Amino acid sequence: MAALFGTHVNKIDRKGRVSVPKPFRDALTEQQFAGIHVFPSFKYAAIEALSEAFFNRVIANLENLDLFSDDQDDLAAIVENTHALPYDPEGRVILPKSLLAHANLGTEAAFVGRGGRFLIWEPGAYERQRQRAFERARSRGATLPLGTGADDGGAK
Repeated sequence: MAALFGTHVNKIDRKGRVSVPKPFRDALTEQQFAGIHVFPSFKYAAIEALSEAFFNRVIANLENLDLFSDDQDDLAAIVENTHALPYDPEGRVILPKSLLAHANLGTEAAFVGRGGRFLIWEPGAYERQRQRAFERARSRGATLPLGTGADDGGAK
């Protein structure tokens, strides 16, 4: 699967329809379901969006947790609150009212790529979070270790 990256801001119409950015749709073309899977973010007032394959990975990992454990119970909320949103012919999806409210979305949505998934934010809230995250990383001197081998294109 191609990486989902960048930030794209699109209009939301009064019916809750929003166009998923074309680069994101193009990256998700190799799946049976022509659409996205979305659920309220646990961490932010935002919407988590996943491909069908990524959503299936989430389910598989939930199945690896101890049956009836608090962790499995708590994280099953992802599946319980997920909506499969098909694209219309123009590449739009209809965001459920509950998710619009969770993310405080009005007339615009910021689609923010996170590699294998993306988040949908109210643009002002995203910008504030982006600045906080950047400052946290800079103040900690955060680094990202890069491996070597096939997974990273052979970079050394």
